[in-house]
Amino acid sequence: MRRRDFIRGIAGSTAVWPLAVRAQQAAMPVVGFVNGGSAEGAAPRAAAFRKGLGEAGYVEGQNVTVEYHWLEGQYDRLPAVMSDLVRRHVAVIATPAFALAALAAKAATATIPIVFGVAEDPIQLGLVASLARPGGNVTGINLLTTEVTAKELRLLHDVVPKAVHIGVLTNPANAMTAERTLRDLRAAATTIGLQIQILNATTIGEIDAAFDSLARERPDALFVAPDSFFASRRVQLVTLTAVNKIPATYWDRDIVAQGGLMSYGTDPLDSFRQVGVYTGKILKGAKPADLPVQQQTKFAFAINLQTARALGIEVRPDVLSIADEVIE
Repeated sequence: MRRRDFIRGIAGSTAVWPLAVRAQQAAMPVVGFVNGGSAEGAAPRAAAFRKGLGEAGYVEGQNVTVEYHWLEGQYDRLPAVMSDLVRRHVAVIATPAFALAALAAKAATATIPIVFGVAEDPIQLGLVASLARPGGNVTGINLLTTEVTAKELRLLHDVVPKAVHIGVLTNPANAMTAERTLRDLRAAATTIGLQIQILNATTIGEIDAAFDSLARERPDALFVAPDSFFASRRVQLVTLTAVNKIPATYWDRDIVAQGGLMSYGTDPLDSFRQVGVYTGKILKGAKPADLPVQQQTKFAFAINLQTARALGIEVRPDVLSIADEVIE
C-alpha cells in the first residue's frame, strides 16, 4: 500500500470512529435527575443514586446517561425543567426526596416513567392510586418523615430540657413541606408546652437574615425543617448556629456529622439509592404501575457530643442511650 493511501485509510477510519461513538452515546437511555439542592451539596446523594442504578445493572456513561438538574432552591424553574425533559422524551424522570418535582413531573407527562422520593403520603398527593399497585406512570419511595416531626421536637426538648421558645426555619418556596412541618410542629408544641417562632428563608441571603433575627430574639433552640435547598446549605447552617450558640435539630444525619447538634429522620442516602434501583428496573422494562411504593421504616437519632459541649449542653445518659449514633 502506498503511503498516501495508508494515510487516507487512517483518516477515513478516524472520521468514522467518532460518529460510531456518538451513535452509541445517543442510543443510551437518558434519565432526568431533578433535585432542589446543589451539585456540590448533594454529591453523596447523587453517588447513592448511581449506586442504586449499578445494583440494577446500569453504569452512568456506559449504558445510561444521567442528566442532573440542580435547582439550588429555585423551585420556580420546575415547570420549565419538566417541560424540556418531556419534550426530549427522556427514558425516566427521577425526583428523589423532592415532592414538588414529583408533582411537576406528573403534571407534565402521563407516559414517561417517574420515580419519586416523597415525605408526604403519595396517595394523598395524587401521585399513585395505592402503595401496592401504584397504577399509571409513577412509583417510588415514601420517606415517612411526616410521622417523625413530633418525635424530633420531643428529642430536641430532651437534649435541651430548658428550651421553651423554639425557632423554626422553613423554606416557603417548598410550600408543601413547610406547611406540613409547621402543622405537625404546632400540634406537638402544644402537647409538650413549647412556643414556636417561624422564620422563612428561600435564598442564601435570607438564611443570613433569619439568623440575624434569631440573634435578636434569642430563642432557646432551633428546628430546621426538611428541605433540599437547606441540605445544600448545611455548612452555612452549621456555621451560623455555632456563631450564634443556638442548639439546632435537623432531619439529616450528614449535617450532624459536619457539626450540627442533632438529627432525627430517615437515611437519605438509602432513599436515593432505592430511587436509583427502581430507575434501573424501569430501564430494564419494569412498569411503574407494577412496582409497589417502598416505605422507609428505619429512623435514626444522631447527636454530636463535641457540638453539645461547645454549646454548654450536658446530654443526659438516658438520652444518649437511645441515640443510634453518637459523634464524639
